[in-house]
Amino acid sequence: MRHIPSTIKAAAFAAVASATGLAAVTAVPAAADHHMEKEAGTIVDIAKSTGMHDTLVQAVVAAELAETLSGPGPITVFAPVDDAFAALPDGTVETLLKPENKGALQAVLTYHAVAGKVTSADLMNLIRQGGGSATIETVQGGTLTAMPMGDNIVITDARGRQTKVVKANVEASNGVVHVTDGVFLPG
Repeated sequence: MRHIPSTIKAAAFAAVASATGLAAVTAVPAAADHHMEKEAGTIVDIAKSTGMHDTLVQAVVAAELAETLSGPGPITVFAPVDDAFAALPDGTVETLLKPENKGALQAVLTYHAVAGKVTSADLMNLIRQGGGSATIETVQGGTLTAMPMGDNIVITDARGRQTKVVKANVEASNGVVHVTDGVFLPG
């Protein structure tokens, strides 16, 4: 399996000992557009503008990562939709949003970020080179595994949970966003 190094851990990431993890995808069903088109704003600007990433934005603010995710990058973020957060066990989001759990929230969010700009084409090349799957190192320090499933890319987290990329390659001024239908949980 091929591995993407996390070489651009900026000082802001080091300061919080984390970041946000996202990868890439291939073909995306037209129905999964979610009104996210090419944007000129930062990753945070894009998340704020969709109307389907409100929980993610709330978590990024609570974890004090908004400034980092608005920085120069480049960074790739896998952005779970609100329904993905709602599907977590009852009380999970509320517990993570408490100030005393900021470190755990930062770890979850930075597990959705990959250093550098990784497009779906880049990811597919890594998957081909890896013989059908690719291991991706997140800014948090954990790994994700990407593999094709039908017309989509599925990302498996450290707990074995599979999440589909439903919209790939949303360009940001500081990287790229891939929209996911699930939340990655570190081991």
